[in-house]
Amino acid sequence: MSAAPTLPALQQRLLQALIAPAPADRASAADWIQPGARIDAAACLDIYRRSYVLRLRRCLAEQFPATRHALGAALFDDFADTYLRDCPSDSTTLYQLGRRYADWLERNRPDRDSPADEREDWIDFLVDLARYERELFHLFDAPGAEDQPWPDASADDSELVLQPCLTLAQYRYPVAGYYHEVRAGRDPAFPPRSDCWVVVLRRDYDTTTFPVSELHFRFLSLVQQQASIDAALQEISAWTGRTLDAVRQSWRADVRRAWVEAGFFLRRTTGVHDKQR
Repeated sequence: MSAAPTLPALQQRLLQALIAPAPADRASAADWIQPGARIDAAACLDIYRRSYVLRLRRCLAEQFPATRHALGAALFDDFADTYLRDCPSDSTTLYQLGRRYADWLERNRPDRDSPADEREDWIDFLVDLARYERELFHLFDAPGAEDQPWPDASADDSELVLQPCLTLAQYRYPVAGYYHEVRAGRDPAFPPRSDCWVVVLRRDYDTTTFPVSELHFRFLSLVQQQASIDAALQEISAWTGRTLDAVRQSWRADVRRAWVEAGFFLRRTTGVHDKQR
C-alpha cells in the first residue's frame, strides 16, 4: 500500500491541474478529488479550473489594460493562459501575479534569436508597454510618503532627496502616451519608435508620469544614487563640459520649482532616504 501524499504534494498537483490546458482525466481525478452530489470528481475539478483561470485572466487584464488593448482580447487571453502555466502564481496575493509578465514576453518572443536590428518593432513596443503598466501598478500600492509634509521651493538643495515612491524609466516607444489614450477610451495607433525617459511617481495617492529629457533623466538618476543634488550637479557639469555655475543656474531656472511642487522630493531625514545612498 503506497503512502498517502503529503500536503505540499497535493497542493502542487492541484495547481498543475488548475493551469492545465485541458480538462482533468476522469479516472485520475477520482483518485484524489471527492465527487460532488451530482457530478463526478473530474467535473468538480474542471469547474474550479475554469473559474481559477478566468479569475487570473481578469486579474492580468486589470494590471495590463493597454497591453490587452494592443494585443486584442483573444490573443491577450491566449498569452495569459500560457504565462500562467509557465509562471504560476507563487504569492499569497494576486498583486504579484503580473510581476514577471514583461520578462516572460521578452523571453518568449518568436524573434528572440534574431539579431537586434532584425527584431519586430511591435514586440519591442509590447514589452515596453507591459513594463510601464507593471510599474504603474506597482507604484499604486508601494510604500509612499503620504504621511510626510511635502517641501516647497524654499527648501535648500541639501535638504532634498527623491521621494521613495518614484521610479525612473527609459523606453524605446512613447508607451505612457499610448497607455493614457487607451485609458481615455480611445483607440490609438501603433506609435513609431522614439526613445523616451519618464519619471513615474505617486503623490497623495495619485500616480503621475512626467516625460523628461535624457539629460534630466541622467541627473535624477545621479540624485537617486547619491542622495545629493550638489554631487549630481557636479557630475552633470563634468559630463556636459559646462561650468558648474551654468549647470546650477539651469537647474534652478528650468526645473527645480516644478519638480519640487510636483512631489519629486522630500526633505532629508535620517531614515529610509539616507539608507538609499
